[in-house]
Amino acid sequence: KKPWTALFPCPVVLVTCVDRSGKPNVITLAWAGTVCSDPPTLSLGIRPHRYSYGLIEDSGEFVVNIPTEKILEAADFCGMVSGKAVDKFSEAKLTPEPAEKVRAPLIRECPVNIECVVTRKIPLGVHHLFLGRIVRVHVDKEILDENGAIDFTKASPFVYNQGEYWNLKRKIGLYGFSKHS
Repeated sequence: KKPWTALFPCPVVLVTCVDRSGKPNVITLAWAGTVCSDPPTLSLGIRPHRYSYGLIEDSGEFVVNIPTEKILEAADFCGMVSGKAVDKFSEAKLTPEPAEKVRAPLIRECPVNIECVVTRKIPLGVHHLFLGRIVRVHVDKEILDENGAIDFTKASPFVYNQGEYWNLKRKIGLYGFSKHS
């Protein structure tokens, strides 16, 4: 086969950012990942025409929020509409909460929130890669096991597999399904 984005699974994340006035926005991404453990660094692949791209570029920060299966529809919705025209927090019924180190908010409905400061932006092609140094991590106590590690069955994350959403066992939805609900 010719080269294509064949890597799977891809974690689904809700990335929050703010405009200059502090108005928050959410973008759903599957092109995200860990790229360094020391210093702890995450990457986000975002197309430059996306509204959140400009907000992250301008503010130099973002929060990666890991959604649960319970808010799958909200996560899908936040990837289908532009924050330029829609208040995604309100429309998706998500709750912003103050972060500790950055201006971008946490999402209360997500049990893991990772505050990041942009260290670099790399143009790649249709996507640009933002590298973000992790400056603070928040984890809900309810998803921790007796040793203090994340219990993934309690965290209930999901992934994106070439147009399909899957939990840790099976397919649970299709990209764009929220448009038909």
